[in-house]
Amino acid sequence: MSTTAVIAGVGPGLGASVARKFAREGCDVALLARTESHLQDLARDLDETEGAGLAVPTDVTDREEVADAFDRIRDAFGPVDALVVNASGGAWKGLREIDVDEFDRAMAVGPRGGLLCSQAAVDDMLDGDGGTIIFTGATSAVRGREGAVGFSAAKFAVRGLAESMARELGPQGIHVAHVVIDGGIEPPESEVDDPEQYLDPDAIAESYWHLVEQDRSAWTLELDLRPHVEEF
Repeated sequence: MSTTAVIAGVGPGLGASVARKFAREGCDVALLARTESHLQDLARDLDETEGAGLAVPTDVTDREEVADAFDRIRDAFGPVDALVVNASGGAWKGLREIDVDEFDRAMAVGPRGGLLCSQAAVDDMLDGDGGTIIFTGATSAVRGREGAVGFSAAKFAVRGLAESMARELGPQGIHVAHVVIDGGIEPPESEVDDPEQYLDPDAIAESYWHLVEQDRSAWTLELDLRPHVEEF
């Protein structure tokens, strides 16, 4: 029986790499994002070269859209086994420059979107053999970043959400992990002068899959992919 995986927040970088990795491992992969054209192209690519892909255009901040999206996923693939929350947003502005609506949007996409997607998936995991929920974090989740109050506040909130969920759901067979990513991710299909200044999205996707495969007795709460720290 195939594993049903949902990637919430699929762009051409990390989200696409995670989708391709999970599909290569035999997962049926549902793709959630607001930009439909990219989702459709990636879903066709997964169908043709790796596995099963399903494009589900969704605003993860909208409760009804999220509920409808997960209903579509269950109709197509069955219950959800793995969820990757990769959606984030936030104007790169400081305290005096950011508009409150921009701040609210960052909080809506990150922690609210993560909450809604997790609520939509968790019953499937509890009713089945457990599951995995992975949140994409950033250094801004552990150390505030100057000139990015919205982004930093949202990432701190996502980290708190993930840690709370991990302690609540871990004893019930659901592995929740928060991944700290530090640095720019290599742009897709582009030439760069110094590739070493970027993180490889395919390598990060490998780490995400290891978390899905990880035995529950080796439970990981937080994985730190900053260059100077392996894991804590």
